[in-house]
Amino acid sequence: MRVESGLRRSAGTNVMSRLLLLSLCTLIMVFVGSVAWAGPPFVTDDPEPVEYKHGEFYIASVTNHNAEGTSGTLPHLEFNYGPLPDVHLHIIVPFAYNKPRDESMKWGYGMTELGVKFRFVHETESTPQIGTFPIVEIPTGDSTKGLGEKGTKVLLPIWVQKSFGPWTIYGGGGFWYNPGEEDNKNFWQTGVVVMRELSKTISVGGELYDFTARVKGDRNQLGFNLGTVINLSDDHHILFSAGRDFTGTNKNTFNMYVAYQLTFGPHDEKKEGK
Repeated sequence: MRVESGLRRSAGTNVMSRLLLLSLCTLIMVFVGSVAWAGPPFVTDDPEPVEYKHGEFYIASVTNHNAEGTSGTLPHLEFNYGPLPDVHLHIIVPFAYNKPRDESMKWGYGMTELGVKFRFVHETESTPQIGTFPIVEIPTGDSTKGLGEKGTKVLLPIWVQKSFGPWTIYGGGGFWYNPGEEDNKNFWQTGVVVMRELSKTISVGGELYDFTARVKGDRNQLGFNLGTVINLSDDHHILFSAGRDFTGTNKNTFNMYVAYQLTFGPHDEKKEGK
C-alpha cells in the first residue's frame, strides 16, 4: 500500500523469501481441495473477477506510518466492472497525502491505476481457479511532493485461488516494470492470503507478502496484514486490514486499509415453477 497507487507497497531483494512465498502458495492451492472472497483489503490479489454485468465501487483510505513520517490516500476511489464473463475492468482514482517528519503536509492527486482482470481457469473440486490481472500505474501524482513517482509502472502477475468449506486461500505473484528514477529497479511481488468465513456477515483473514528491491541498494520488503470483511447487506460492505513490514528500508512501517464497498448488478429472478 503505497501512496502512488493507494494499494501497492514499495520494496527491496531476497530471492529466497520470494521463492518461499510462491512455493507455499502453490502447494496450498494444489493440496486443498470449494465460497470465495478475495482481493481488498489485502495487498495480495486473487484471480476472481467481478461477475458479468456486475460492479464494485470502493471509497477507501490507506495509511502508512513509520519513523520517517506518514503517507497514504484520503480517499481513493476504486471501480471494477464486468463487461464480459471472466473479465473485469479496473480503475483507482487516488487523492494522496504525504507528511514527512518535521515537515508540512502535502496533499493532491496521486497515481492513477488501470487494470484488466482475466480468469482463464475455473475452479473445480481438484483444481484451483487461475487468472491474471495486469496493472498500469500512470504518473499523474506530483513526485516532488511525494504524491507519486516518475515513469509508468506495469505489473504482470498470475493469481491462483482455491476454496474448501468456509476457507479460501489465494495468492501468487508477478513482475513489476519500474522505470522512472535512475536508481529504480524492476522488481517482483509475491503473497498468500488465508480467509475464513465465520458467518454470512463476517470473514477474517491474514496475508504474508514480499517485494524485492525497487531501488538500487534497497532490501526486500516482507510483511503481514490481518483483515476482515463485514457484510452489512448483500450490497453494502466494510473492509479493514492492518499490519507491519518485517524487513526493508522502512521496516516496522505500520500499514492500514479501510473501505466502504458497494456491489451492484442484476439480481437473479426467482421464477415459480409451472
